Amino acid sequence: MDAQSLIARRIARELRDGMLVNLGIGIPTLVATFVPKGIHVYFQSENGLIGTGPVPEPGMVLPWLTDAGGKPVTALPGASTFDSAMSFGLIRGGHLDLTVLGGLQVDRHGLLANWMVPGKMVPGMGGAMDLVAGAKRVIVAMQHTAKGRPKIVRECSLPLTSIRPVDLVVTELAVIGFPEGRATLLETQEGVTVEEVVAATEADLAISPELTRPTPLKDASEAVSLPPVGETI
Repeated sequence: MDAQSLIARRIARELRDGMLVNLGIGIPTLVATFVPKGIHVYFQSENGLIGTGPVPEPGMVLPWLTDAGGKPVTALPGASTFDSAMSFGLIRGGHLDLTVLGGLQVDRHGLLANWMVPGKMVPGMGGAMDLVAGAKRVIVAMQHTAKGRPKIVRECSLPLTSIRPVDLVVTELAVIGFPEGRATLLETQEGVTVEEVVAATEADLAISPELTRPTPLKDASEAVSLPPVGETI
């Protein structure tokens, strides 16, 4: 399994039945592919849609139906659409159970930088600042290093997204939490040693006394592509 799918599969294990979940652009969108069987969640796009479905088949694209990144999506039966004011009212009002975002850097205290690289043209922060500040739980999905450089650092050199720490970082090597404001290794991915994680991390890592490895899926039938939507939230 490639690194991005490995990350998304692990994050999907954090989903709970009935959750309202926002998935950011990039790796986070893959989480919907690995929703465990029997778990029904509601995916929200900050541009005004609850109940996003898979990418439409060729010839079935509707130009007004897109995700937050402007890519075509479908709407599942029972989906609802609304304007940006309502969408950000849900986010800022604390109604999102979980948001999954990509990351450029996360520091030793859990502060995230994910929206800007100085000197480069970028589309802007989108809803990232509101999502980190407003969601009940924030998970960062990112690869552990970029061009050989650690992305979990002592101090972020890039502009911060929020002064609120994230709850969890999931990479292709490990799962890292921030209890008491300190980066702590909670899990290593299958086949990865603690030493490998530490070597790829700039921030000093505490090692959880309950360090675990996730149980791998036996086969693809243990995950479903997308959950049904249609019940009242």
